[in-house]
Amino acid sequence: MHSANPPAQPATRNRRTLLQAAALACAPAIAAPEVDPFAWPRADAAAGGVAAGLGAALDEGVRGGKFPDLHAVVVVRHGAIVLERYYTGPDERWGTPLGCVAFDARTRHDLRSVSKSIVGLLYGIALAEGKVPAPDQPVLDAFPAYADLAAEPARRAITIAHVLSMTMGLAWNEDLPYTDPANSEIAMERSADRYRYVLSQPIVGAPGAAWRYSGGATALLGHLIARGTGMPLLEYARARLFAPLGIEDVEWTPGLNGEAAAASGLRMRAPDLARVGQLVLDQGRWQGRSVVPADWITASLSPRTAAFEGVQYGYHWYLARRADGTPFGTLGIGLGGQRLVVVPGADLVYVVFMGNYYRKDQLGPVFGVQGLVHGAIR
Repeated sequence: MHSANPPAQPATRNRRTLLQAAALACAPAIAAPEVDPFAWPRADAAAGGVAAGLGAALDEGVRGGKFPDLHAVVVVRHGAIVLERYYTGPDERWGTPLGCVAFDARTRHDLRSVSKSIVGLLYGIALAEGKVPAPDQPVLDAFPAYADLAAEPARRAITIAHVLSMTMGLAWNEDLPYTDPANSEIAMERSADRYRYVLSQPIVGAPGAAWRYSGGATALLGHLIARGTGMPLLEYARARLFAPLGIEDVEWTPGLNGEAAAASGLRMRAPDLARVGQLVLDQGRWQGRSVVPADWITASLSPRTAAFEGVQYGYHWYLARRADGTPFGTLGIGLGGQRLVVVPGADLVYVVFMGNYYRKDQLGPVFGVQGLVHGAIR
């Protein structure tokens, strides 16, 4: 459930070696929180309901190796930042090693597949403007050049809603290593026409029947947004989503075809990503202004299919549930330990950035960080 590094980069083993070398040069360091350039409100930790020991526990986890390559944690409660922690560690930009980075509130970080959830929001904004097809429309209607594919009734049955919920019923495999040319994301990047590649995959089930993780689905959405609005994806995102939130410092790494790598290339600062989470928590509004239509937030966070145990999927967002089946929170999830978590019942938003892109046990450390955050909430 993550997106690839670009195939033009060095082999994974070489990237891993460079990251390991950077790690040896990085002594664990803890940066003091900085004043947000856009003056996000801040609250005393106790007033915000976050235990005073949370920051100390995170610091100790970094020093003791429990949270390897933890880069940043930002916790927002009741609309105010109540905790920030920034650390020093090795990092990379979509596969290109950056060496030892001293993170702070102004440092951009790969979101990896959290990018997908941002694309989901952008689709809703563009839909309200009439720039992209509605969810009930066949996706192949938006690609008239692929008339041969649309001539297959089973394939033409795939709608935009199936793309948004990753239930297209097409073969797609990102479980293989990203050094393997058979990995669907790598094959898409290397294809002459990435969108034909996605839409021409073998049919393996009825649309809507089952969830199949697909960076190709996000590539389709990103392309439709850019084409429909007449703006590159990043330019549209800046104008319609980021600027209204006071977010200025973002970038979107391009794929091999020159277009933004919609599924995994977005880079943002931790406090800025928290603003996006607060927007979702507030039903698409920021400081009283509607940025994303509220009905699109509702549609996006409505369960469409089961993703994996305890987690459902909406329109490009993960929907976690408690053991009794009741809703718990909304998540954007990215390779290496990237998280944007929104918990409405606790009026809570938090962001985690990590650099465990090549660790087989990357889930353990990020779950440990999440456990500390949730355990500190009163």
